[in-house]
Amino acid sequence: MTLLSRILGLARDIILATLFGASGGTDAFFVAFKIPNFMRRLFAEGAFSQAFVPVLSEYKETRSRDDLKDLINHVAGSLGGILLIISLLGSLGAPLLVYLFAPGFTDDPLRYSLTRDMLVITFPYIFFIAMTAFAGGILNSFNQFAAPAFTPVLLNLCLIGAAIWASPMFEQPVMALAWGVALAGFVQLSFQVPFLLQLKLLPRPQLDRQHQGVRKVIKLMIPAVIGSSVAQINLLLDTIIASFLVAGSVSWLYYSDRLVEFPLGVFGIALATVILPSLSRQHANQSPEAFNQTLDWALKLTSLIALPAAIGLLLLSGPLLTSLFSYGEFDLQDSYMSSLSLMAYALGLPAFIMIKVLAPGYYARQDTRTPVKIGITAMIANMVMNIAFVVPMVMLDIPGPHTGLALATTGSAYLNAFLLYRGLRRQNIYTPQPGWLKTGLQLLFANLTMGAFLLLGSPSLESWHHWSLMDRLGVLFGLIALAIMIYIVALLISGFRPAQLQKSTQS
Repeated sequence: MTLLSRILGLARDIILATLFGASGGTDAFFVAFKIPNFMRRLFAEGAFSQAFVPVLSEYKETRSRDDLKDLINHVAGSLGGILLIISLLGSLGAPLLVYLFAPGFTDDPLRYSLTRDMLVITFPYIFFIAMTAFAGGILNSFNQFAAPAFTPVLLNLCLIGAAIWASPMFEQPVMALAWGVALAGFVQLSFQVPFLLQLKLLPRPQLDRQHQGVRKVIKLMIPAVIGSSVAQINLLLDTIIASFLVAGSVSWLYYSDRLVEFPLGVFGIALATVILPSLSRQHANQSPEAFNQTLDWALKLTSLIALPAAIGLLLLSGPLLTSLFSYGEFDLQDSYMSSLSLMAYALGLPAFIMIKVLAPGYYARQDTRTPVKIGITAMIANMVMNIAFVVPMVMLDIPGPHTGLALATTGSAYLNAFLLYRGLRRQNIYTPQPGWLKTGLQLLFANLTMGAFLLLGSPSLESWHHWSLMDRLGVLFGLIALAIMIYIVALLISGFRPAQLQKSTQS
């Protein structure tokens, strides 16, 4: 389901690039969507899920069904009330938020007014999508992963519909996308209701912040908010700096980030979603050995997928962007500038996924403070690297200073992943299982073999620019298919067998 969502997300971005290109209007929309997305990742995928799912799992394993339903009702009342207030304040404060998060837009009246007007429409999305994540947390805890993973498909369909059919009806066509976001929030929440009814766990919101379970969720959530906000603050800082760069910089970063988000979402977020309830149950049942084996299995699976994905994105950055986006209003210059930041982001893909896997090792144990401290360290490092990379590029007039922002994000991600890993090792929460050296050498051989093929076998970028759509896609997918086959064959030749992954969960 996550794969389907990401494929449609890619289709959505291709349509947006073709119809709207990389312009001041698209910059405005991406900022207007990024600000509520920042809040969404705090209250939905971020702090709320990390605090709520472990407490819900604890109630499910150790309390009665009535206690479980009581917890769900009170959390729904508290969360919903807070989010309604935030949505109202965000819409009313849209002009101030644009000044804060995209100060460079104030020199461009069109970009500023568009961003402000769209933010008024998109900000209430946070209420609907956070309640959707709340419902998804309940379903995930009962091992129902398909429905929550499918809901992003509805966002993509709403935006595709808005871009194709609704945009011609607006004086500023890009404004239709804001209404698409607003509609998507309502549709996604409504989609979850039948599944909750099936479990007989549809919330009946009750407001009582003194409720024991609610207080525990809030206690865990406060530091988790800070921890989850680190990555999002880094992204917003990138947006702030990019708003001062040449028009199109925000869009170039967006399109390159979207291609990195494809494997990150399909694999990293999906894996993290699955292991958090498992780790929470293992902690609640006091099974440290099973806890360790689950983490080890997840890290090996991460290495198996993330490394070749990163190499593929790095070596095929130009062909990917040209084949997928370089049509209509998205010209070859946009493809080239986006490819620079994609290469920088691709280097960080393994770290991005590692963070998604390692962080649940803390959250499942209801330790939200340690990731906060680590995240703040990584955020400070990111800010320092932003200045260290971007300022010299601007002063020396080096093309593509937005690439420095992507490089800083990659560097801070590796620091974050390393500190998370070191913390789990020092606390004896995680100990690598036997076989890592052998697996590592096998992965090294397979990735070098696949990388050599892509480096030598991919046509020059000039060739891609002159091909038709079908020629581009045919060669691109052919290269990717051959690269996957070469990677698998190289793994088998090196002696790698699927049982090396299975042993971690069966020993």
